[in-house]
Amino acid sequence: MQKNEDLAVIIMAGGAGTRFWPLSTEERPKQFLKLFGERSLLQKSFDRVAGLVPFERILVLTNEAFVKITREQLPMLPEGNIIGEPMRRDTAAAAALAALLCRNRFGNCTMAIMTADHIIEPVDAFQKTLLSAARGAKSEGAIYTFGIEPAYAATGYGYLETSDQTANDGGVRHFRLKRFKEKPDLATAEEYIKSGRFLWNSGMFLWQADTIIGEFKRQLPAHIEAIAPAIEKDGSAAFPDALRNAFGPLEKTSVDFAIMENAVDVRCVESTFSWSDVGGWPAMEEFMAKDKSGNSCRGDVKTYDATSNIVFCEDEDETVALVGVKDLIVVRTGGKTLIVGRDRAEDIKKLVEGLDDSLK
Repeated sequence: MQKNEDLAVIIMAGGAGTRFWPLSTEERPKQFLKLFGERSLLQKSFDRVAGLVPFERILVLTNEAFVKITREQLPMLPEGNIIGEPMRRDTAAAAALAALLCRNRFGNCTMAIMTADHIIEPVDAFQKTLLSAARGAKSEGAIYTFGIEPAYAATGYGYLETSDQTANDGGVRHFRLKRFKEKPDLATAEEYIKSGRFLWNSGMFLWQADTIIGEFKRQLPAHIEAIAPAIEKDGSAAFPDALRNAFGPLEKTSVDFAIMENAVDVRCVESTFSWSDVGGWPAMEEFMAKDKSGNSCRGDVKTYDATSNIVFCEDEDETVALVGVKDLIVVRTGGKTLIVGRDRAEDIKKLVEGLDDSLK
């Protein structure tokens, strides 16, 4: 596929991944793990866009503590294209930083904001959709997001309510967005699906640098005012300290809440590829082998009268045996074992918050 010389791709890779404890830790969160094959989730995210743009136009925004491991996993990127955020300030700060960096380095380019921890297949369908959205963002000056056709009434995802269709670009449909909706309860999610107007919110975006900077100036000007002076130090030894000074006073807020919900012209492309945000251990089920009792297994798993469990062993030669239990998640890695009911998987995050630093 021919490279798009106007496009810049930003991969957000700063998440903590606490829902995947004990495999995911503060030192090595899930985006750096090889959960599926021989490439980490970060590397798979890079692979999806590597053929679309020159390496010089791929930036990875991560936590300052993860810069070293990011460089190890993506050695082909220029050193200055891996940017360590000095502290977590949520996605609005990352998006503002990315926009100002891109405009400084590449001018008013089209920017694709991607994630480091999603599973997307097939890659060619993803690339076709991304390039279609990039053309729309450039020609219309609109902000684009990726809407995923719902596979079921999910309560763990946000939703996009579509309005009128604006284009059909080689089979990729473009829509105006009526509104963003937060994660619903089950009854509401079922109503969304029945209406046929709603798509899952993937958290991936496309926009021109000047467009999104304009929205920040209108809705969240303090972010631009704080970060802009640091951009003047981009490429110098003073840049990390300048970023630390810029991020310190910023409020923690998401780009969805702070910008997207009230942006002037928001559209979406309806994605035809399969997508999972792999948000926690239950999401692994669809990617793991099942035994005859419906247990999803990685490792040497022995069962008797045990059904619908998820068992993950980092060492695939390790043996785990289950008797008379159902709907459990069992994870073995190193010297740590996690056992939790499937319906309490979200509480893993709360568990990790209370652990000693040596166990996180």
